Amino acid sequence: MENLIIDKSTKTPGINFDVQTGELLLEGISIPENTIEFYAPVMNWLNSYKDQAQSKTTLVLKLEYFNTSTSVILLNIFKVFSQIEASELKVKWFFEEDDIEMEEVGEDYQNIVKVPFELIPIESF
Repeated sequence: MENLIIDKSTKTPGINFDVQTGELLLEGISIPENTIEFYAPVMNWLNSYKDQAQSKTTLVLKLEYFNTSTSVILLNIFKVFSQIEASELKVKWFFEEDDIEMEEVGEDYQNIVKVPFELIPIESF
């Protein structure tokens, strides 16, 4: 299995899913023209990874902004992520310390998904 790397653009996040370290990073802005099409490789990779995961897997989200269709995809990502059984799972949700909405979205996902969440305020992205 190979790493999944997608370069960041003005409308799509950078993605770096590292199979060797178990760190799965999404960072930037997510407002793709076709959200399902953009995230299809992510979903496919996760579904493959869950059967051969590292002993620890961390999903790191450093999203400055995302649209409603991305929020649905994120929920799907969390659902597949939570199915990784052979791994100690953790989500790191980064948000700008003055962005109350993004903090609350992280809290909402934390309440929905049965995976340990760490909400991490930062000064800026």
